[in-house]
Amino acid sequence: MNWLLVVAGAMVGAPLRYLTDRAVQSRHDSVFPWGTFAVNVTGCLILGVLTGAVAEGAAGSHLQLLLGTGLCGALTTYSTFSYETLRLGETGARFYAAANVAASVVAGLGAAFAGVALAQAVWA
Repeated sequence: MNWLLVVAGAMVGAPLRYLTDRAVQSRHDSVFPWGTFAVNVTGCLILGVLTGAVAEGAAGSHLQLLLGTGLCGALTTYSTFSYETLRLGETGARFYAAANVAASVVAGLGAAFAGVALAQAVWA
């Protein structure tokens, strides 16, 4: 049963990641990887809300598997973030590479903390 929840979440997360990345990136005329940035920050927000919901007793292990492991595991992408950052550095866009690292860490952590705070406000 558990693996089916992970698979179901991933079946939504993977195409959502691809479609979101393409939609966001097509709206920006920049070498900065806005699409990957958007899906990763969104995933951090979802995981923050989920973590807060679990801490408040409003969500259980099945939802963690479906949304946390399945959906967010397929939605977010550390490998693409790493690859795109490396490519930016190799092509001479070092400022964008550094900005990608800094902004991704700051925005991702901020989104996760905001998600936990939101969940606590809703379910506490």
